[in-house]
Amino acid sequence: MIDKFYPYRFELFLFTQLSILFGSLVIPSEWFESYIMPLLLLCNLVSGVLLVSKKKRLTRFMCVILLISIAIVAIDFINSEPLNNFNYLKLSVYFVFYAITTIEIIKQVWKSKIIGKNVILGLISGYISLGLLAFFLCLTIEILYPQSFSGLSITDGLTANASDKLMYYSYITLMTIGYGDILPITPIAQKASVFIGLIGQFYLVILTAIVVGKYINQNNEKQ
Repeated sequence: MIDKFYPYRFELFLFTQLSILFGSLVIPSEWFESYIMPLLLLCNLVSGVLLVSKKKRLTRFMCVILLISIAIVAIDFINSEPLNNFNYLKLSVYFVFYAITTIEIIKQVWKSKIIGKNVILGLISGYISLGLLAFFLCLTIEILYPQSFSGLSITDGLTANASDKLMYYSYITLMTIGYGDILPITPIAQKASVFIGLIGQFYLVILTAIVVGKYINQNNEKQ
């Protein structure tokens, strides 16, 4: 069963990522944040397990993360009021998951000898995963050091509005656009922002260049 879906691992992972990021554009925000997004996150975790399924130990570990995430989503549905300690656990689980999947995507794209649609989608998916990692990093900083970013307040728990703003800030910084509407104020937030911008540039300059180079060589060999 896993072998049947493995060739489509990047497509499935990318589809769930895009659904998480842009689902609220077509579904009312309140419904999406409360009911749809947690389910999409679980789907993303399942596709992440598929992504690492060729490595048995890592697959077992990812299955444990998936089971913990299912429990987290179930508790979230039961308890309407946010619990700070529980949110920290949730944040840690998702951060570990996206750290592992991002590294695994980069490895698989890097080692690919034949550049096709699957590898290109993997390249895109890896970049989106970097943005999600940046989001969890910024969210962690804001929780541990409140008011590290201008225009945010997460002192009373993880509000959907503050999380959305940090998600937006993380991707804008990763792409080095920097509109300036949200600013890192504390030294740790500023260093994290520089780190996110550097990682985004390294990804584009190094990994994308390698894939493009392989694709050009591949076409030259065919000709």
